[in-house]
Amino acid sequence: MRNLPLLTDPNLITGIEHAEDAGVYKISPEMALVQTVDFFTPTVDDPYTFGRIAAVNALNDIYAMGGKPLTAMNIVCFPVKQMDIGILREILSGGLDKIREAGALLIGGHSVEDNEIKYGLAVTGLIHPARVLFNHGAVAGDRLVLTKPLGTGIVSTALKGDAVDSLLLQNAVDAMTSLNKKAAELLVENGNIHACTDITGFGFLGHACEMIEGEPVGLRIDSAAVPVFNGLKTLVEEGFVPGGLYRNKSFRIAQIEAAATCPAWLLDVFFDPQTAGGLFCSLPAAQAANLVEKMHRAGIGAAAVVGEVVADHPGRIFVF
Repeated sequence: MRNLPLLTDPNLITGIEHAEDAGVYKISPEMALVQTVDFFTPTVDDPYTFGRIAAVNALNDIYAMGGKPLTAMNIVCFPVKQMDIGILREILSGGLDKIREAGALLIGGHSVEDNEIKYGLAVTGLIHPARVLFNHGAVAGDRLVLTKPLGTGIVSTALKGDAVDSLLLQNAVDAMTSLNKKAAELLVENGNIHACTDITGFGFLGHACEMIEGEPVGLRIDSAAVPVFNGLKTLVEEGFVPGGLYRNKSFRIAQIEAAATCPAWLLDVFFDPQTAGGLFCSLPAAQAANLVEKMHRAGIGAAAVVGEVVADHPGRIFVF
């Protein structure tokens, strides 16, 4: 398969060349557009909740770049001949509620008839060209902060098998329907964020690997400090693991060295593909604890310092 050409433009701040969460295009010395698109099949049974989750997943890409969502357009695939149109109405209502919460405007969209439901958004945001957050640029000595628990892919898989308890499911849904808006605002307010991304389909360690791809640094992750949902151990050991977890692990495991202090089930969770996951950022060590404290006061209770950036094993991650 032929690779897509990387086109250059003096106003293109970032495009497809470094797997960023969104593209950024400068339209003036003081303003740039942040653009992203994301849609997928249902992760939960309730259509309204699915709409909220899908919208959050797309909007969060704007926050991962440090931007503010401005407009959104619906992307819809729906089996209109086989399913009650009221289900679609609930999905769109859920999405609209999250668009409004983000302070953005729904300005249109496109739908096609399909045998399988799919929903998501194309989102445009705004940012100052000099304040874009990239998923690379971490500096040795930085601390690493994660803002949401891991495990949504495992929970969604267990839900399909009717094997997840109601409390664990509610905790996962609460996380997936929470915008990263406040966390992003605190990052921007803090300044000095050297690298930032959100944890989605490639899993925690997959996106962590992107952060150090081609960079002169590596990471040390404290497995005991990483927030995960209570109850995941049993689900993993019983085999409720999405196929994407194995693909993520196979692709990145050569870059990972795990100590015996990190149990096998937890290492698997670190490869779990996330939906609407938290922000993961690198910032000076002296500022990390204060940032996490501010997040806790703002209601982002899972936020934690989970590791550090090091110079002694560039391109690799040591999990202890």
